[in-house]
Amino acid sequence: MSGALTLYRAPFSTNVERVALALAYKGLSVQSVVIDYGDRREVERVSGQPLVPVLVDGELVVHDSTRILRHLERRNPDPPLFPSAPGERAAMDIFIDWFNRVWKVPPNRIEAELAQTSPDATIIAELGSLMRERLFLLNSLVQGRDFLFGPTLSAADCSAFPFLKFALRRDPADDELFHRILDEQQPLTDSHAALAGWIERVDALPRA
Repeated sequence: MSGALTLYRAPFSTNVERVALALAYKGLSVQSVVIDYGDRREVERVSGQPLVPVLVDGELVVHDSTRILRHLERRNPDPPLFPSAPGERAAMDIFIDWFNRVWKVPPNRIEAELAQTSPDATIIAELGSLMRERLFLLNSLVQGRDFLFGPTLSAADCSAFPFLKFALRRDPADDELFHRILDEQQPLTDSHAALAGWIERVDALPRA
């Protein structure tokens, strides 16, 4: 494929950042179209749905950040974001699926609970405790490694970093409720040194 790339994005979007990291890592140029969260008509016109990111590659339109990562890998396999060995590829696919379907559940449920007229503090505390438990799991995963699956950036890092970075810092201009939850419910301690180092390494990488 050789079509021009256009990325529909929105400010502070975690899912857009997944794609921005991947594009920069692969050295791909992209034209950006920044949408307003209050007016999604343009992204709906292009993709038939309201969410970003959406990547337009020539005549092909791809939405959903994970699908876009896989598309970029097929389009430009070097440098790779996914392992070529079947077992290693399967392990990474499982991690990404776990992150999307399991890890993201507690913060999403906290956000939904906070939207209630009378949020249940017990439910929020239990979900926050689960998020903090998983910080230790992720810290162990990156122990002794520069990145989640080895010495170089991978699709796993692109998938997880935009959410886990809030454990270390949040842009003061970013006041989205979901991001405040990620900030408040993921306190790092001295026991998370490996994870903090990983966040710093990925944070220093360019974005498209």
